[in-house]
Amino acid sequence: MAVVDDRFADLNPKTCVVLGGRGFLGRSLVLRLLKLGNWIVRVADSAQSLQLHHSESLLEQALSSSRASYFHVDLLDKRSIVKVLEGSSVVFYMDVAGVDVNNFYTCYKLMVQGAKNVISACRECRVRRLIYNSSADVVVGGLHDIRDGDESLAYPWKTNNTLSDLKAQAEALILSANDIDGLLTCSLRPSNVFGPGDTEFVPYFLKLARYGFSKFIIGTGDNLSDFTFSENVTHAHICAEEALNFQTVSVAGKTFFITNLEPMKFWEFLSLLLEGLEYQRPFIKLPAKLVQYILSVLKWVHEKLGSRYFSYPLLVHFFQLASYTRTFNCMAAQKDIGYSPIVSLEEGVTLTIESFSHLARDSSFSRCCSSTEQSKADKLLGGGKVADILLWREEKKSFACFLVLVLLFYWFFLSGRTFISAAARLLLFSTLLLYGHGFLPSKLFGFHIQRIPTTYFEISDTAVKDSVTTTVYLWNRGFQNISGLAQGDDWSAFFKIAVFLYLLKLILSELFTKMIGIGLAVAFMAFFVYEQYESEIDGLVDFLFTSLKEFMIHLMRISPVSISRLLHYQENFQH
Repeated sequence: MAVVDDRFADLNPKTCVVLGGRGFLGRSLVLRLLKLGNWIVRVADSAQSLQLHHSESLLEQALSSSRASYFHVDLLDKRSIVKVLEGSSVVFYMDVAGVDVNNFYTCYKLMVQGAKNVISACRECRVRRLIYNSSADVVVGGLHDIRDGDESLAYPWKTNNTLSDLKAQAEALILSANDIDGLLTCSLRPSNVFGPGDTEFVPYFLKLARYGFSKFIIGTGDNLSDFTFSENVTHAHICAEEALNFQTVSVAGKTFFITNLEPMKFWEFLSLLLEGLEYQRPFIKLPAKLVQYILSVLKWVHEKLGSRYFSYPLLVHFFQLASYTRTFNCMAAQKDIGYSPIVSLEEGVTLTIESFSHLARDSSFSRCCSSTEQSKADKLLGGGKVADILLWREEKKSFACFLVLVLLFYWFFLSGRTFISAAARLLLFSTLLLYGHGFLPSKLFGFHIQRIPTTYFEISDTAVKDSVTTTVYLWNRGFQNISGLAQGDDWSAFFKIAVFLYLLKLILSELFTKMIGIGLAVAFMAFFVYEQYESEIDGLVDFLFTSLKEFMIHLMRISPVSISRLLHYQENFQH
């Protein structure tokens, strides 16, 4: 073991444990503690061994000089926690790693039962101070605004965010353990934490941007939010530890909101991040009620299919962030623990953009778009002009084609005219437009009017002869078929045509218009969505086919022997 530097020993360092020390905020806190120079830091996390990043040279040096050490810890095993905490005076309880937000049982064990084990271990090891990293989301309940909220806000009776609910339970347990066996506790509630190394907040919005959803604004876009740069959160933890040590009465057993003290419009903040990484700034506003309705549909899908394909709780959390005001008062933190931001919001955004430069549009999105590998949707559409239009490769051209088709659909099917009268009116309207275009001057109000060449309306003799030949052939062939049916020579063909005409009558009379409309909408949406979520949709199809196969197997088991043999024979025949 390396010998501790004498100069470091003269500082009379304190020993602390950073639980969750390899998480986003845990890494930041460890780095700041080491920079202060008067701490012996025990980094504890769920990973079996410590894998250092090339940017963690300070931690590497601290490990070699025994200023830092790493411990594998299991929050569900109290003995492993006691082993880490023995001899330490302070515990910084940061975010729990490995939490699956879609698995309530796992979340509950790690967050609530884990908090109980940490409290018990702290009391057993005579730890003096326990600072818990909570979240401002613990007081966010239903869909409503919070303006300048302070620590008097109660926990909501009901919440749509399971993670926040369990975090609130863990926070309540830690605060209730204050001043028992000499343990002093407090909790910090940062709001919308971001910064270099972020694994949730910023990456989630960049993922949406890469999928093309960054252009949409939910609601009016005027809702305010508080944001907190990661270094300010770690600075607040150190302030809280010092305050617990010297100002016990005003800090112990209390909670404190932590922000950058610079509330701003949520969509403006998001725009700064996206523009800094060369993504499109949000500009299309969607009604919040419409998005809420879509979420209710997704909730039903989530309950039926589970969490394999998307995270419904994460979508709800994003909807709350994006459409409601969430601002918090930090007067208590400023007064009682001496907190004030050490990094401004503007500087924090700049540092975050620099750290995520590898995910910028020109370095990731463009590479993806220029990839030589052809997507499945592109292959299905033939990879030509139709594919470019239906996959929205050129948005203006795709939108123009969609608009023209919608107008034609309305003209022929929804206007109340017969098909022939609609076609005649359209031909008359087109003729008048072309006739009027021919009388326009070469320049009108300073704009150059481009003439349509007469060659566009010429048809070659060969094309006319081919068209006439084809028409005559089809006419003669049809006459022969009709003559054969009239003489009763081919009853099989008669019944086929009769059934086809009957089905065509049903379609034309009831379903044709709806099918055209649905097909038009699906054509311009389904292929684009499939290209963006190819793996998820393929997984869903695979899940459905697997479920169908399992159902058939179950049906064969409970069916009589004769039916089981028939089903088994059909399955083998299809293979």
